[in-house]
Parts: sequence; C-alpha cells; structure tokens
Amino acid sequence: MKKKRVYIYDALLRDGSQGEGVSFSSTDKVLLTRKLDEFGVDYIEGGWPGSNPKDIEFFQLIKKEKLKHAKIAAFGSTRHAKNKAEEDPNLLKLIEAETPVVTIFGKCWMLHVKEALRVDPETNLAMVSDSVKFLKSHGREVIFDAEHFFDGYKDDPYYAMTVLAAAEEAGADCFALCDTNGGCIPQEICSIVMDVCSKFKNTPIGFHGHNDSACGVANSLMAVAAGAVHVQGTINGVGERCGNADLTGIIPALELKMNCETATDISKLTEVCRYVDEIANLAHNKRQPYTGLSAFAHKGGIHVSAMQRNEKTYEHISPKTVGNKRRILISEQSGRANILFKAKEMGFDIDTKNDEIKLLVDEIKQREHNGYEYEAADASFELLLKKALDKHSSPFDVLAFRVIDEEKCGAIVSEATVKVQVKGVEEFTAAEGDGPVNALDVALRKALMPFFPILDKIKLIDYKVRVLPGNKDSGTAAKVRVLVESTDGKNVWGNVGVSTNIIEASYEALIDSIEYRLLKD
Repeated sequence: MKKKRVYIYDALLRDGSQGEGVSFSSTDKVLLTRKLDEFGVDYIEGGWPGSNPKDIEFFQLIKKEKLKHAKIAAFGSTRHAKNKAEEDPNLLKLIEAETPVVTIFGKCWMLHVKEALRVDPETNLAMVSDSVKFLKSHGREVIFDAEHFFDGYKDDPYYAMTVLAAAEEAGADCFALCDTNGGCIPQEICSIVMDVCSKFKNTPIGFHGHNDSACGVANSLMAVAAGAVHVQGTINGVGERCGNADLTGIIPALELKMNCETATDISKLTEVCRYVDEIANLAHNKRQPYTGLSAFAHKGGIHVSAMQRNEKTYEHISPKTVGNKRRILISEQSGRANILFKAKEMGFDIDTKNDEIKLLVDEIKQREHNGYEYEAADASFELLLKKALDKHSSPFDVLAFRVIDEEKCGAIVSEATVKVQVKGVEEFTAAEGDGPVNALDVALRKALMPFFPILDKIKLIDYKVRVLPGNKDSGTAAKVRVLVESTDGKNVWGNVGVSTNIIEASYEALIDSIEYRLLKD
C-alpha cells in the first residue's frame, strides 16, 4: 500500500518563541534552522518580518545559508482594512524578506471579524483575497493560515468555508486550518477536516494545532487521518500558553503507525529534540514520548525479565528507531533480571546462577527501603555490584573528617578537615568552603590530589537534597537523601548518600563519586 506523503511545517522560530520563558537570538534561529533542515523539515517559519529587530536580522542572515531541503517561510497577516494590498506595510515587509514561502493568517470566526477587526464580513473576505493575490503576483508560495477556523466553523460553517473559498480563488497553495485556541478534541477535528476536504479537492489541506486541551498531537494525527497532508507544529511542543502541537510526537506516529511518510530522518529525532532544548535553555522533559530519558526506561523486574526474551513485550517501538536508548533502572522493584541486564550493560559477564546476585538484589531492596535511590545513581550501583562480585578495591581510605561552622565578623564560615590514607601514606588537610558540604569537598580533593592528579578535572555539577518521609515525630531528625552529579569533562555520573545527618549523606555521595572515577583508571 502506497504511503501518504505528509509535509512538516515547523513554527518554532516564530510561534515557539512566544512560549513563556523562551527567547531566541538571531544566531540561535540560524542554528535551529540548520538543524531542522538537516532533520528534513519541509517548511521552517522564520518569524514576522518587521515586527522586531531579531526577525529582521534573521531574514538577512538566512539568505546566506545554503539549505539542503527546507523552505523558509515569512509570517504575517492579511492587509489592514484601510490599506490597499500593494501599499500595506505588513505585506510589503513579507515581500522584502525574500523568502520562497509566505504564510499569512486571516480571520474565519465571525466573532473575530466583528470584535477584533471590527469590519463587515465582506470586507474581511476582500482582505483575504487581495492579500493572497498580491503575494502570488510576486511569485511566492502562499500558505493561508485559517485562524480560529474550527471555532469559526462551529459558530458559522458557511462563513468559515467562504473564507477558504476566497483564499483558494485568489491562488493560495495550501490551507492550514488552525485550532488557534487549542480547545478542540479529536472527533471535532475529524468531522470538520473531512468536510473541508470533501469541498476543497484542488487545494492541499493542513492543520495547525495547540495543546490547551492536551490534544495537540492527537488532533494533528486525526486531521491527517481525515485527509490533511500538511501539519504545523514545533519540536518539543514549545509555544504560547500550553504550547503548539508537538512534532516529536506527530512525526514518528505518522511514519511508524499511520502508513505515512515525511522527509524527516526519524533516527535523529531524539538528537534534534535535545538540541532544541539546549538552544532554548529549557530542561528536557524526561517523560516526553519517543525522545524522553524515561521513554524506554524499565524498572519492574517482571518487565525486564520479559524483555530479555522479547523486547516487544514492553516497548511499542525499538528506541533506536527514534535515536533513543533503553534504560534499565535499579530499585526496590528490581529483580535478578534487572541486575543481570545492568551488569552486562556495564561490562560484567556474570553467571546467571551466581548466588551473589540474589544477595545483591536483597541488599538493594533493603537500601531503597532505607531511603537510597539508584535510578539516578548508576555510579553508586556499579560500586555495589563490584563489591558483591568481589571486584572492588578502594583506592583510598578516609580515616577521619570534621566540619565546623562558626560566625566570624557577621558571616558564617565553614571549615573542614580530612585525614586520608593511600597505600599506607597518610595525608591530613583543611579547607574552607561556601557551606559545610563545599568545605568537605574541597578538603577531600586537596588531600587526594597529590596521589590522583585526575581529580583536578572532576567537577561537581549538581547537588540535590531531599528530606525523606518518616514518622510524624521525626521532625529535624528525618533522613535525607543526597544525589550528586559529577563530570570529568567527558562523562557524567551520579551517586547517592543517605543519613539522618546531611553532612554524612553528602560525604557518602562525594566519596562514592571520587572512588567511582578513580576506579575507572
């Protein structure tokens, strides 16, 4: 059966930048354009020419880029009611951008015609028609964004369809039916898109969705099922309010589940997803379908055991298909299968009948009961595994440590002293730091540096403390869990410590972190 070709339109650089906490420089926008072009997106909406200096600069910069596949689209509105199309500043700016594609939006909802534009219905139709004709006369491919189309259709289907007819007669190359407020649900999208497709057979139909009803991806897929061949959205669903329809969910569903094809290379999907988050300075959503860190993470022992026989038992697709990877988590819900899988992943060849594995499983469950957590502390787990297999030899021993906080001249000063032993040689050091944990970290490194110069490259990049739930009377005596993340510039690893004493918990995590890296050498 022949696959249906669906065209992907990414609005990240314009619609996405309207999301709360998102701001792109013109350089950012060029970098993102290169990445999206390499990925295989058909259309990239660059911004609104003339609306701000960054967009003006972007359209100048992008002219110098040689894109392999994507077409750049400039975005704007239909002419102002009082202007002729050839004299309208907005339309003239769209032409000046010199993009091969122009996307303009026009009103399809009578509420907006009367309340937002404050014009009569016929004037609005003329604004749409004149604008499309003007842009076509300058050789542009014109995508007509039918703004608030679904709300307009539900209010007055005849007028909403008449707006499309005006755009089609003027020469529009594609309609993008917009669920601008994101309030529609899939069955509404299906019936309305089917009706539009039945009446407009000569113009490709597209869909532009938002996620205000948590249906952005579902609505986009339903629109395609109903006849649409053009989908607008943003990578990671970045956008105004609750965001745009998320292309990282739409594209793989089209390719892998709906017998459709796009020009994208979905094996790069996870890479693109995380690149966008980095440029946007956003924390990656670990539970994001397909591309999230947890998308193919398995914790239950029964799940892992079944997957060792057949991966399809608990994965709807292979993670490699979208450039992601499988993760096996270690927790109190782990079984022998989890331990064996994780050990193999870490390079240990273990006899499946090894009694030490059963003891390790029991120990991990007890430790998790006591507050430890190994999902984000693979390095601590590996040390436990080595000890269980009698493959561990500590490179150093901490004989004693002490941390003192005192007030000096109105400021709190933290000082730590540490005594370590390396191959029979003792080293005693002291150091001050920004708080007791930092002082302990500095003193420990200072003591070990003469023996292990590699410590100069190891940096602590994250430190988290969580007070663990205890009995109602525990109060300030409650246990705390400390998770630390470290790097040597190439690799990143996590370690965990637990105690009723925050210094002791931090000390345990820090010691594990250093020991793990030294054992790698």
